[in-house]
Amino acid sequence: MATATGTTSLLDSKLGARAGKAGRVGVAIFGVAMIVGFVYAAYHLMGDLAEVHATSVLPFVLLGLALLVALGFEFVNGFHDTANAVATVIYTHSLEPHVAVVWSGVWNFAGVLVSSGAVAFGIISLLPVELILQVGSSAGFAMVFALLVAAIIWNLGTWFFGLPASSSHTLVGSVIGVGIANQLMSVKTGTSGVDWGQAANIGKSLLVSPLVGFTVAALLLLVAKALIPAKQLYEAPVGTQPPPFWVRALLILTCTGVSFAHGSNDGQKGMGLIMLILIGTVPTAYAVNHAVTTAQTQDFVAVSAQTADMLSKYITPGAVVGDSRDEVTDYIRTRQFTPNTMLALRELVNGMGTEMALYKQLKAVPQDKIRNFRNDMYAVSEALRLMQKSGNPKFSAADAAILKNYKTHIDGATKFIPSWVKVAVALALGMGTMIGWKRIVVTVGEKIGKNHLTYGQGAAAEITAMATIGAADWFGLPVSTTHVLSSGVAGTMAANKSGLQWGTVRNLLMAWVLTLPAAMCLSAFLFWAFRQIGK
Repeated sequence: MATATGTTSLLDSKLGARAGKAGRVGVAIFGVAMIVGFVYAAYHLMGDLAEVHATSVLPFVLLGLALLVALGFEFVNGFHDTANAVATVIYTHSLEPHVAVVWSGVWNFAGVLVSSGAVAFGIISLLPVELILQVGSSAGFAMVFALLVAAIIWNLGTWFFGLPASSSHTLVGSVIGVGIANQLMSVKTGTSGVDWGQAANIGKSLLVSPLVGFTVAALLLLVAKALIPAKQLYEAPVGTQPPPFWVRALLILTCTGVSFAHGSNDGQKGMGLIMLILIGTVPTAYAVNHAVTTAQTQDFVAVSAQTADMLSKYITPGAVVGDSRDEVTDYIRTRQFTPNTMLALRELVNGMGTEMALYKQLKAVPQDKIRNFRNDMYAVSEALRLMQKSGNPKFSAADAAILKNYKTHIDGATKFIPSWVKVAVALALGMGTMIGWKRIVVTVGEKIGKNHLTYGQGAAAEITAMATIGAADWFGLPVSTTHVLSSGVAGTMAANKSGLQWGTVRNLLMAWVLTLPAAMCLSAFLFWAFRQIGK
């Protein structure tokens, strides 16, 4: 193929030539897995809700609607990002398209299940602290619905035009838009917006990763040409025949790696939002981790006493506080450490330890106290994170170790993701891929370079994407599978002197540049509109 002329001509020929029994069997297997997975998720959700004693059906209605929107975001995410993982194996004839999509879905599922949750809660930390602490209020629901609906609208629009836009960029832009809108609407002007330090770290990973993808993939292809003198590796596929066995195995392996890495990174973005939804609507079941054992609770009580005693050394004589939670929350908003901050922090730590000694287990905390208990834990965790980041106050090495150990305990109680949430997110991603993969696959496979994708180019782009996404997941940073892989393909085309279709490259760059501001504006407007409705 010298030039990609039609939008689906080449892909349609592959589908016509190779879609058969294997494709139908793969789709059937995937369908059965979807049914089993959703039954599993529904069973565990209903089991958790059985513990909730609600006086109204409204929380359950809101929960159902919010979960539908959140899983809808992951469904649309599957249109974009998971489709990128299968483009190279389809266009090199390594796997029949439907088999490739099912195979990718399986490994996305595995990646989601083993994910740590660090990316999920890293994005959540961008949100204004008062909205997180009041997630069950009208403002909290306005926040969740605004950022999810904005992300879905933008992702659907770019998918319709076949543009591999970034779901990561979209969601982060939506979060920032909600934060800015909340800041402008808040009476506490200047203290109720975005954590710009955290936003800068995430922004760097999103902006730098495509450049890494382009450069590393190009260099990897050049190195491969110098070290692996296999002519067929650098030639376009002939007809619809699969590549040699070792080449095919390499391409399937890289597709598997990208799919797994994508699940472990991108799959987390919806998880954090679903947890906010669950905490806001049914805090009795999800505000704290009921899986924490009695032995772990006793350990928490002991660690709390140790931490409170240690913090006493850093309290300024004469410090006085009214409401300890308000004092710590103000510190998180303003980043201004005052003599009262440490006293308030010590009081919260001491109070939580005393209550846990009384209740023995997290799941025994009374329903009317559970939300406040979680909020105290969240506020203390965020305050400790900011103190560590700013270096103010300066703790000794031994005291810093005590705080780190304590923060690990409270994060284990609040920053958790039930297995059924992971299953539901993985299935939503897979369903989105099964339905919407074709548009993005065509763009990546046919419209970036002027010549057909070679085996070596596909392998270099996917190895780069797999390594980049995996490293980002390790450090708890969100990156765009779409941008890393698309830029990797472009990098290999440039290195191979195959030529680039600059119209497509221009559109990709425009989507890259416009996604953040467009998502910010959409979510800010929707947040304002939902707040007016909720008044």
